[in-house]
Amino acid sequence: MNERTANRVFDTVNIVLLALAVVVCILPFLHIIAVSLSSNLAITSGKVTLFPVGFNWDAYGKVFSDMTMIRSLGFTVFLTALCAALCMAMTIVAAYPLTKSQLKGRKLFMILIVITMFFTGGIIPEYILVRDLNLLNTVWALVLPGLISPFYLIILISFFNGIPKSLEEAAEIDGSSHFGTLMRIILPLSLPVMATLCLFYAVGRWNGFQDTLMYISKPDLYPVQLKLYQMIQNNMVSELASLEGNSGGPKITPESLKSASVIFATVPILLVYPWLQRYFVSGVMLGAVKG
Repeated sequence: MNERTANRVFDTVNIVLLALAVVVCILPFLHIIAVSLSSNLAITSGKVTLFPVGFNWDAYGKVFSDMTMIRSLGFTVFLTALCAALCMAMTIVAAYPLTKSQLKGRKLFMILIVITMFFTGGIIPEYILVRDLNLLNTVWALVLPGLISPFYLIILISFFNGIPKSLEEAAEIDGSSHFGTLMRIILPLSLPVMATLCLFYAVGRWNGFQDTLMYISKPDLYPVQLKLYQMIQNNMVSELASLEGNSGGPKITPESLKSASVIFATVPILLVYPWLQRYFVSGVMLGAVKG
């Protein structure tokens, strides 16, 4: 087998494996969509697989008419935007100095950062800390504890180290300060990695509910994921479906209402991916160094 044939076989195997991974990820999502849009009879009889059977929008009507869900969605959007912005700002201002060899104690700082990736204080000490700082039932309890991810910080440090030092030296010769170099040289060249890390921060915050479960007891501060979790755990879905039927409206199965709630909580964050997709494939240093 020559090298060309081996490369084709390798590419074919990769394509097949990736296609299988895509199918495994998409099929459950398609099933949830199908259940949320199917008729009650089709759901209860188990006829729904990957495509809706007898279109029924009543579950979505119930979800969108629930003002607590709408309020939770709005708060989650605000919380996700705030968390992503602050986390990226703190990660950037922490990563840039750690790329400087003249920074005293840089190796010690890196060792301490790596240690936090493997060892943490634990849930109970973290809760006591948040409580003693009077952060319970505040937005900051959901933002400050996870303000910097050590893993994402190391990724950004590695990316900054890959930028040619000649660009920074040229800026310093022109009289640029460290802050000016960061804002005018480093960050414009780092848009792809910053967009990726920002998306990771946003997705992590959007999907998070465990910290809210510990720190938040005010319903006004419930993110949509915690709202969905409580609906499933406390059988609120069955209660809402029963109330809908008793009020004279159409009977909604709990499975349909649950599926509609899942789609309601999932689609907004999915819409962010296409907006950031162009940064994933753009060249990082294209045209930065000539000659």
